Formats: sequence, structure tokens, C-alpha cells
Amino acid sequence: MKPLFILIIWSLIFVGCSTTADEAPVIQQEETPIVANLYFPPSQSAEWATITTSELGWNTENEQELRTFLENNGTKAFIILKDGRIAVEWYLNEHTQNTSWYWASAGKTLTAFTVGLAQENGFLNSDDKTSDYLETGWTALEADKEALITVKHQLTMTTGLNDQQFDCITPECLTYVADAGSRWAYHNGPYTLLQKVVANATETEWSDYFNQSLRDKIGMDGFWFSTDDLNNVYFSSARSMARFGLLNLNNGVWDGETILADTEYLNSMKSTSQNLNRAYGYLWWLNGKSSYRAPASQLEFSGPLVENAPSDMYGGLGKNDQKLYVVPSKGLVVIRMGEDSGEDLLGPSSFDNELWGKINEFIN
Repeated sequence: MKPLFILIIWSLIFVGCSTTADEAPVIQQEETPIVANLYFPPSQSAEWATITTSELGWNTENEQELRTFLENNGTKAFIILKDGRIAVEWYLNEHTQNTSWYWASAGKTLTAFTVGLAQENGFLNSDDKTSDYLETGWTALEADKEALITVKHQLTMTTGLNDQQFDCITPECLTYVADAGSRWAYHNGPYTLLQKVVANATETEWSDYFNQSLRDKIGMDGFWFSTDDLNNVYFSSARSMARFGLLNLNNGVWDGETILADTEYLNSMKSTSQNLNRAYGYLWWLNGKSSYRAPASQLEFSGPLVENAPSDMYGGLGKNDQKLYVVPSKGLVVIRMGEDSGEDLLGPSSFDNELWGKINEFIN
């Protein structure tokens, strides 16, 4: 059994042994570094410039070991962008460049970005009460407790609602555990309702607003689909996931066109967003922090989220090991789509660390 999985099982047994928000330091927003001389592929085109691993000086003798590791762990698609250019693009296990695959919770990053767009365009404010957009009674809470929950609490997984009813979005299962802002818990229901917040605020269907404001502007393909009539999941090609990663690597600017100009929101999205889980921003996972919490856990684990990955790596991490990694210090975007590698976890897994070990042997 792998280390992270053991820790999560242990935490489920000892749920009460968590640190409190009072023990954590004051949050400091981090400024996202600028990556120079990025390439951007044209929109609505299969054209995408490449660069060889030999040109980059990578350890090509370790390339096959990485590919074999990925193939043996159910990988369907794997891409590495270096400064926007494709350095590696592999399709395995009967997948193709044009095949759509689900992002799972890696798609939460799309929602976080779109909330930022809706805020920048004056439709909502993340500090507003969620009930301003979903109306009073969207939970089963007493009115004074419900009024404590803001859009930002939904973005940061700190609504205080009962995460045992994980995907449910109806009031009867959105019940009280703690005051908003006092407890971190990975919870799909309040997250999914962010899309309804945006839809109500903009008076537009969620998918229409997302497509017009983000997807179409950077040449992504893909669509939102409810796999269980509750959780709304994004499906796309691997290249579209790579486009979104590249947009974030360049701080919301796509080939000279500013998609999201609110640098304060962008920096907050990719910085520690609250004092309860230092490794979580606005629906993005953050590496290089002194501690982290994992889905389905109330324990705080010491050390970085992914020890083998660069400390400035941040990512969208989804069920069954859907991975979107962005590394500003190295100008990298790394995409992995595919089947579960064996742990059946919702986001972070020990596969992250194993994969980055193999990537390091290849690129360093």
C-alpha cells in the first residue's frame, strides 16, 4: 500500500486529530512569476510548434522509462509543454489526439478561472454571501449560519458544510458541521453550485458563459457533462487541457490578449487561500508548502504535497489521476489523462510523486 493512501486511511480513523486555523500563520498572497518568450498555438487549428528533447538537453536515455511507466499505469495521454512548445506528446492505450477524456476534479480549475472572469466583469463579488446568488434556503442551515457562507468559501473548500454527502447539491443534504471559514473539507456539492452562482449572476447558462468567456478565446475544445446528475464534469482533448495550462502559466494572457486581467484574483487563486490547508488556493492544489490536507481527511500532513515536484508547481488534480501541472520556474505545463493508477483517490495521490520522480530523471 502506498504512503499517501496509508495516511488517508489513518486520518479517517482519527478524524479529530487536526490542527486548528488559529495555529496557522497569516496568509500572504504570492505574486506569480512571469515566464518570458512563450509560444502560443493558433486557435481553431491543429498546428502547434514543437521542440525536441535533444534541443532541450534532456536525458533522452530515460525517455522510454517514463513512457513505460505511464503506459503501465493506464495513461491515455501525456503532454509536456516547454515555454509553450510541445516537447512530448504521447497517446497510449488506444487514445488519440482528438479523443475527449474527462478532467474530473482537475476541471475545478476551469470553474475558479471563470468565477474570476465573472467578478472582473462586474457580475459578482467573491466576498458576497452565496445566498445573494442562490437565494436564502440553498442549504439546510439556520439563516444566520447560511449567511456566513460566501462565494470565496466555496472557492476555498471552507463552507463548513457536511462533506459526507459529497456530490449532493440539494438543501436537505447541505447540513451544518462548522461555521464557514473554520473548517477545510474537500466537498463537491458547494463547488458544483459555484457554476449555478455564475449562471444566476450573469443570467446566462453556465456552459454558454464559460464557452464565450474562456474556452473559445483560447481555442479549446470540450464540453461540460453531468455524469451523475449532480457533479458537472469537463471533457476535452489533452491539447485543450494543455492550452488552459499555458494560459495560467502566462497569468491569464493568451498570445497578447488578456483573458483575465485581475492580477489580485489570479495571484490569490494560486496562493494559499486560507489558514486551514496551506496547499490549496482557489480550487488549485499548491506544492512547496509546509503542510497540506487531503480529500476525505481532517489531518494535517507535514511537508510539501508532491515532494519530487518543483516547489512552485501548482495543479489541477482529479479523480483517477487526471493531472494538470504548471511550473513557472521551468516554463512547463504537464498533462496526464487516463485510467486510475491504482489508488482510487479524488485528487492528490502518490502517483504524483512517482510521476515527478520519472519526469525529473528525464528533464534534469
